[in-house]
Amino acid sequence: MTQIDRLRLAHFGNLELLANQVVEGFITGLHKSPFHGFSVEFAEHRLYNTGESTRHIDWKLYGRTEKMFTKKYEEETNLRCQIVIDDSSSMYFPKDGVSKFEFSVYAAASLIELLKRQRDAVGLTLFNDKIELHTQAKSSPAHQRFLYSELEKRFHTYNEQIKTTTNAIQALHDIAELTHRRSLIVIFSDLLDDPNKIDELFQALNHLKHNKHEVILFHVVNQSIEVDFNLENRPYQLIDMETGEKMRLQPAEVKAKYVEGIQNYFNEIKMRCANYRIDFMPADINKGYNQILLEYLLKRQKMF
Repeated sequence: MTQIDRLRLAHFGNLELLANQVVEGFITGLHKSPFHGFSVEFAEHRLYNTGESTRHIDWKLYGRTEKMFTKKYEEETNLRCQIVIDDSSSMYFPKDGVSKFEFSVYAAASLIELLKRQRDAVGLTLFNDKIELHTQAKSSPAHQRFLYSELEKRFHTYNEQIKTTTNAIQALHDIAELTHRRSLIVIFSDLLDDPNKIDELFQALNHLKHNKHEVILFHVVNQSIEVDFNLENRPYQLIDMETGEKMRLQPAEVKAKYVEGIQNYFNEIKMRCANYRIDFMPADINKGYNQILLEYLLKRQKMF
C-alpha cells in the first residue's frame, strides 16, 4: 500500500516530489501484481488483439515480457482528464492527521504525475458553495506546474479555511458547461450534501454524461468514524464543520440508527451511479493512494 503517513508539505518538500514518490511506488507494485500489463510502457502500448495486423507489434517488449503489445500512436494515447475536488469545510475533517481534503490533494497530485507520464492533458476544478478554480485541460509542463502550485497553495492555507457549505449540484452543472471537449471527469467528494437532493445531484451528474464525459466519483471518507461510527463510549460534542451547529451525544445511544441511515444513503448513491454508468469508488483516507491510481488506469484502458 502506497501511503504518505501524515506528512505535511511544510515539513517535507513540494507536492510534485511527493506525487512522484507515490507513482514510482505504484508502478513498482504493478510489476509484481496481476496487473503487470500496466508496465512503465503503458502510455505507449496496448495488448495485442488476436486477428489484428502484426505490423506494429513491439518485439523487443515481447522479448522482455513474453506478452505481445502493439505500439500506440499519439491520437490513441491522448486523454483529457478534469480533476474535481470538493473544497467545502466538511472535507477538512479530521483536524488531527490527514484530512479528507489533504488526502484528495495528494491523490490529485499523484494523478497529475501519472497523467504527465502518459502525456495526457489535465485540468483542475475546486468547488465548495461555488467554483473556486477551474482550468482547462492541458499537457504542457508549465500548466502542470501551475496545477501543483494551486494545490500547494490550498494545502498551506487550509487551516485558515472559513466555513463553507457544499453546492455540488450547481458546481457539476457548471463543470459540464465549462468542459467543452469529451473528458474523463474525476471527482473527489465526501458527498455530505442534503440527502433530500439526491435526485438533483444525479441530474447534475447526468449532465456530465449527457455531454459525453466519462465520470469516476471517488467517495472520500473516513470509514471508521464517518460510516462505522467507531467512537469511544463517552459523551461527545459534535460540531458541524460547515454550519458550526453543535450537538452533544453518547455514541452508543445513536450508533445503530446512524450507521443504518448513512449506509442506506451511500448505498443509494452507489446504486444510482451503476444505473447512470458512473464509476463509484469509496476512497477511505486510511487506505492510501493505490486505490485511486489503479481505478484511473482501469478506466483509462476501457476508454481506448
